[in-house]
Amino acid sequence: MSKMPALFIGHGNPMNTLERNGYTEAWQAFGRHLPRPKALLVVSAHWYFGATAITAMAEPRTIHDFYGFPKALFDFQYPAPGAPDLAREIAELVKPQWVGLDRDQWGIDHGAWSVLAHMYPGADIPVLQLSINAFKPLEYHLGLAASLAPLRDRGVMIVASGNVVHNLWKVQWRQPELAFDWAQRFDDAVVEQLRRDPGDILRMAGHPDYSLAVPTPDHFIPLLYLAGLAAAENSVPEPLVRGYAMGSMSMTCFGLGAEMELRKDAVCAAKLPEGIPPDQTNM
Repeated sequence: MSKMPALFIGHGNPMNTLERNGYTEAWQAFGRHLPRPKALLVVSAHWYFGATAITAMAEPRTIHDFYGFPKALFDFQYPAPGAPDLAREIAELVKPQWVGLDRDQWGIDHGAWSVLAHMYPGADIPVLQLSINAFKPLEYHLGLAASLAPLRDRGVMIVASGNVVHNLWKVQWRQPELAFDWAQRFDDAVVEQLRRDPGDILRMAGHPDYSLAVPTPDHFIPLLYLAGLAAAENSVPEPLVRGYAMGSMSMTCFGLGAEMELRKDAVCAAKLPEGIPPDQTNM
């Protein structure tokens, strides 16, 4: 079996789930053209809490972890099966690092299903989620990612879902394709850093625009998982999609071992519905 690709997806606004635009078309292309995995391990920005855990239930629930969106988004279900046996294998694989087995608390959150709805709309591939431990330093996540690398030889696609640039306080919600200059500078710098040396991605914390681009670490940390996987095998991620949304959000996507004829600057990001304060949406 060939090594399964790994991805970082800039997921943006949950409304992307329901819309067809440049980004969702790219996600659909990922599902069509990349090798079909036996299972998906998703590291989502939206399971960010004080422990390292992995979903280990047979039927993970669809979590609607946001506020103020239309009923159609709350009605959306992604009924993919879980993989309890694989969850136990992963917990063993990463020892001595500890990963707890979550049998009944979490499920599949919108950081995962907003993307998977387009990549694998049949919801017929087992999905596990790995939490982001908010109490651990950034270096921890790079190390844990390296421990996960053997999964790619077992048919597991690792999908990290967040945003390189994610500042809800600066969002211009009526301008879905706007990009602030500082957002572009930081996003470009990340692309260049991953090209040069993904294992040294943490140097981006010293970038002059870091505090604006990454005011909280939850959406940036998933990128560290792709960087850690790349460093573990001395390879380089490539940008598959470039673009921005609402001024202060980067939609850039990267692939590792994802040989595709897809290199696009996407446009037409989903708009927020009228009247929703962006900083209260849990995007």
